[in-house]
Amino acid sequence: MGPFIRAASLRGFVPLVGELGGEPQGLLARFGINPVTLASDDGLISITAHDRMLDAAATELERPDFGLLLAERQDLTILGPLAVAIESSPTLAEALRCSSRFIFVHSPALQIGVVPDPRSARGVVALSYRKDLLMSPYSPQAMELGLGLFHRVAVALAGDGRGIRSVEIPHSPQSPVQRYLEFFGCDVQFNATIGALRVERAVLDRRFDGADLTISRLALAHLAREHPDLNVAAAAQVRRTMAELLATGVPGLPQVARLLALHPRTLQRRLSGEGVSFDELLDGVRRDAAHRYITATGLPLGQVANLVGFTEQSSLSHAVRRWFAMSPRELRRVGAAVAEDGR
Repeated sequence: MGPFIRAASLRGFVPLVGELGGEPQGLLARFGINPVTLASDDGLISITAHDRMLDAAATELERPDFGLLLAERQDLTILGPLAVAIESSPTLAEALRCSSRFIFVHSPALQIGVVPDPRSARGVVALSYRKDLLMSPYSPQAMELGLGLFHRVAVALAGDGRGIRSVEIPHSPQSPVQRYLEFFGCDVQFNATIGALRVERAVLDRRFDGADLTISRLALAHLAREHPDLNVAAAAQVRRTMAELLATGVPGLPQVARLLALHPRTLQRRLSGEGVSFDELLDGVRRDAAHRYITATGLPLGQVANLVGFTEQSSLSHAVRRWFAMSPRELRRVGAAVAEDGR
């Protein structure tokens, strides 16, 4: 099956498709998802099939806001036992820490974290939401579902949306911009370097009304016992860190090692033990970012070059030919054709 996601992520999918005039059973069958699996939140389904089905539903039902519609039908409880730990946390910072630590229970392909503000605003940080594209291809509807739910949960925990500066979406608008503004109730930026909620740093320390340290500790202990932390390979940690840093420039070994609290030589040894080098990982991260920007956005190629760390568009062209055996413009045309075939 490959990387999975818990069936809870499709909570509300069947009735929503039916209400929009579609045939949910047909969609499930086409993408190899057993309806019986959806009967339990803890059922496991392929995250790639899950995401492609969302994109197909949006196109075929002529609802480009399908991901947002589904997010409106969901809440924190789709995360199962992790939800208890989150909602009993004393602050948003603590809730994010346990989310980052245990989000692999929901899907090992998903990552949540706190990163520097991609727009470098003073007193602002970004709450990032991303999928590891080495595990599964990018999906606009899955990203909008994830960010939509992330936003709803953040507002519910904090009590209101004050302090949220903007929502960052890594692709072009799928729906009229007004739809996004109405859903999120704040500024929305498209073709962003990461999927994220930009918030005032002070929001992270705001105390939750429902905080209960005893329940929080018990919930975390239960998660640690039932779902031991993944023995995350150094390569996976490095890829994740590189992807988060790429928007600010090409990350170097010392910078990545510092963020992982490792000496550069120690990090090199660990990567070598896994049969991979820092430069190979960096090349892969830049390749995946370039593919997403070229095929999922309409950004000018010169801007794409800057976003993946090239000073010249010609350097991007050479790299894309090496990676995909075609020019950036050809890759964009192929991406558009693939998207059209999926409709």
